[in-house]
Amino acid sequence: MGKVYVFDHPLIQHKLSYLRNEKTGTKEFRELTNEIAGLMAFEITRELPLEDVKVQTPVAEADCKTISGKKLGIVPILRAGLGMVDGMMDLIPAAKIGHVGLYRDPETLQPVEYYVKLPSDTGERDFIVVDPMLATGGSAIEAINVMKKRGAKNIRLMCLVAAPEGVEAMQEAHPEVDIYLASLDEKLNEKGYIVPGLGDAGDRLFGTK
Repeated sequence: MGKVYVFDHPLIQHKLSYLRNEKTGTKEFRELTNEIAGLMAFEITRELPLEDVKVQTPVAEADCKTISGKKLGIVPILRAGLGMVDGMMDLIPAAKIGHVGLYRDPETLQPVEYYVKLPSDTGERDFIVVDPMLATGGSAIEAINVMKKRGAKNIRLMCLVAAPEGVEAMQEAHPEVDIYLASLDEKLNEKGYIVPGLGDAGDRLFGTK
């Protein structure tokens, strides 16, 4: 079973409190989302393998470390996942970006793919799928389904806030996928919103209703 990690770093928790606040405007919400995503990227890459290299400094040769040939990919789930990409790319500029676009069928309420674009070397990359919210889990589950169909093998999921129902659904559908969160919230309400959550992340990121 995939593990669930909740990052309790003080900076992440501090910024999350502002992100949740209903008075936080679009500009600040977008900045905070990127800042938290960057801090989470710092934590999620902690276990990347290193190899020894020698570097000539202005003074002498130094024994240093560099990341050992790990190919990373970041895949935002459109559209809200886009709000997390820049903050991660600031730390991992060599990562390639894929995109998965889904919409919810109004009759079946099931996610339907409308756009998928992944790096050509999909099978060789470690992917981090990003979406601010893990509510019912439907979109994240389907996003990982379509990635696996295209050859992705190593996938992790990173969200800002999640409901226990979404975590459980993800673990049932994709038991090998580790989940990384800034907060595991209380529950889903009758409308499928995370409680206490932070509202509709897409609307708050892009100023829509």
